[in-house]
Amino acid sequence: MDRAPFTLPLPGGRILALGPRTLVMGILNVTPDSFSDGGDHLDPEVAVAAGLAMAEAGADLLDVGGESTRPGAAPVDPAEEQARVLPVIEALVRESGVPVSVDTRHGETAQAALRAGASLVNDVSALAAPPPGAAAARAGAPAIRPHMRGTPADMRDRATYRDLMGEVAAELSEAMARARAVGIAEDRMVLDPGIGFAKTAEQSLETIRRLPELAALGRPILVGPSRKSFLASIEDVPPRERLHLTLGAVLACAANGAHIVRVHDVRPVVQALRAFEAAV
Repeated sequence: MDRAPFTLPLPGGRILALGPRTLVMGILNVTPDSFSDGGDHLDPEVAVAAGLAMAEAGADLLDVGGESTRPGAAPVDPAEEQARVLPVIEALVRESGVPVSVDTRHGETAQAALRAGASLVNDVSALAAPPPGAAAARAGAPAIRPHMRGTPADMRDRATYRDLMGEVAAELSEAMARARAVGIAEDRMVLDPGIGFAKTAEQSLETIRRLPELAALGRPILVGPSRKSFLASIEDVPPRERLHLTLGAVLACAANGAHIVRVHDVRPVVQALRAFEAAV
């Protein structure tokens, strides 16, 4: 396991140390239509309770999203997205004690979330206007850039590669250049190879196997394999029954250098990583 160390500056002077172990980001979808937990946390009080439970279970970060990015998902108006996420972000910032990220492709939502106390922007915009990254730059907040082609509506049609990881790395490098162009400092960039985003099941598995190749980009790597459909190619079970498959994928990500894993089931992932990292 070869994981380069990084320090990630957060707004307010906090520092996130990346490298000594794989950190766990808890997924909190405040949506009616996310692929595995849509509707579970649409009520703000339920969402806040779930986020606090994740923090108690050992989550190092919480990622709050109000618009599904599953293949074929319908777009959400930014005003509706903000009505979903802002009360949850405000409460979690106040009560959880862990950094909160906003998962969005809308610059207006990113800006509002940062004002509400979010520390990171998980920018799934594919450079929409205004880009979430610009809001992150103004706030001095880190931006997570997943690899993605197209939009949730058409990304399945774009999963064509001659050299999967060569193209993913090149497109992430281009994303870094665009991030610099909107003012994001390089020490505030986190890269995500985009498991399931414009990738078939086999391509997603190959991406995990070849994660070490992304080290050449010189930035920390976040991977989100949790409950995703590529796991059904191993055992065809519904998303909520993919915990053990997710655990296997998470440990493969950690072994291949992931700095952060983004997951739904925080406690079992934290426990599995503790055992794994104690033994390697």
